[in-house]
Parts: sequence; structure tokens; C-alpha cells
Amino acid sequence: AYTFNTFVLRRRPVFRSGLWVRAAHTVLTWSITLILFLHDTDLRRCEERGELLIPVVFFLLVVLSVLLYFAVSLMDPGFVLEDAAQVLTEETEQMIPDSSVPRVRRCGYCFLLQPMRARHCASCGHCVRRFDHHCPWISNCVGERNHRVFVLYLSVQLLTLLWATHIALSGFSPVASWEHWFKVHVFLLGALSVVGVFSLVVLILLGCHLYLASMNCTTWEFMSRHRVSYLKNMSEEQNPFDRGVLCNLWAFFCVCRAEIWEQVYVKNSTLNSV
Repeated sequence: AYTFNTFVLRRRPVFRSGLWVRAAHTVLTWSITLILFLHDTDLRRCEERGELLIPVVFFLLVVLSVLLYFAVSLMDPGFVLEDAAQVLTEETEQMIPDSSVPRVRRCGYCFLLQPMRARHCASCGHCVRRFDHHCPWISNCVGERNHRVFVLYLSVQLLTLLWATHIALSGFSPVASWEHWFKVHVFLLGALSVVGVFSLVVLILLGCHLYLASMNCTTWEFMSRHRVSYLKNMSEEQNPFDRGVLCNLWAFFCVCRAEIWEQVYVKNSTLNSV
């Protein structure tokens, strides 16, 4: 009963904030889509000519981006709900130098044994396997189970935003005066401003996450390497989880099973110490 009540109390404020964030995302997405369809843009011109392929494809792309948003926002990112199995036995620990073997640690917040690459998220109230970061825009952590969905969402979102930018630009036309031009295009100008800013942000995010995925590194490990127990004693060039760009990307996008990172760490540390 205590565990259940603690879980509810921890999740309740996150749910409330997440509800507002998801509602804002939905309203903003469909408001901009409505502006692009109602204004004199390429979409409306295609509708007036009876050419419905482009408007339908754009509409379906927006729907797909919204569905992926809710998928990555609502799915379990890899919460640690019970003690992680200790895979570093005495025999394997003796194979590599003691200084390079990170001891299994117990989380100071949820009091569970953390698997390697996990970190406690104060916002979610849980430790997350292969923790990357907590994203306020999706009101959820990005971790082992939803990281690839997050990257897929960013890819679809970027394609949607770039297409929306092109559509918005097609709706501007010259008028007699500046005041009249602003009055005619005020909503389209607002939509273009929002789409332009989000396009730049999503482009940067997508590039960063693809770069980190190619190295088998997380945002937390990259930004706070000096604080991570299993990385702080290594040089900047060393990454015990790096298997090469192609293998890293294949594992990130195509391998669905949970990885036991302790075994990978021990194997690579053993090879480096030989």
C-alpha cells in the first residue's frame, strides 16, 4: 500500500503538467494546420482545383506526427520498478582492474539497485534505464524503451515543419500598403514564425540525437561525463559501449531487446586492459 500510494503521489503532479503540455501541443498543431488550409496557400489552391493528393498527404503527415508525439509522451521510457539483477560476479570483477569496475549502486531516492546507464529522474519519480534526458515538451523521460520512437518522432516532425514552412511562404502576396499586408497575413505570419522556430529547434535536436546514437552515447553521459561513475575515470576518447558507427546505429534502430550494459562494459574493459 505504501509503494502504491508513493507511486500515485509522485505521478500525480507529472500527469497534471503533462496534460497541459499535451493539450497545448495538440491545440497549437491543429491551429497552424487550420491556418495553412484556410489561407490562400498552395494547399487551398490545390483544393480549389480538385487536386486533393497533396492536401491529403500533408494532413496524414500531421496526424502521424501527432500520434508519434503521444506515443513517445505516454509510453514507458524504461522505468526501473524493481532491483536490477547484479551481473558483475566476483569472477568477472577479478578479470579487470578494480579501479575500472563501477560498483552496483542503490538509488538514494527510490532505493532500488540501478542497472548501468540508469539514472533517477526527479520529475518522473523513477530511475530510467539508459536515461537520456527528461523532455519537458513531451512531459516524459527519453530512455531505453522510447528513445528510437523519440528520434522517429523528431524526423517526422521535422519533415512536417519544413513542408509547413513551404506552404506558409506560398500564401504571402504583395498588397498596396504595409498596414493592409499585415492585416491580411497576420495569422499566416504568426504560423510561419512558430513553424520556423520549431523547425530550427527540431533540426538541432535530431542532429544531436543521431550523432549520439552513432556513438552509443546518451545526452546525460555526454553532458555530465565527469559525474558518471563508469565514465569519469576514462579518457575523453574512451567509450565502453561504442561498437562502431554502423553497429551502434543498427543496435539503436533495429535491436528491440533490453541490453545488459554491465556485460558490455566488462567485456570492453577486459579487452582494453589486456
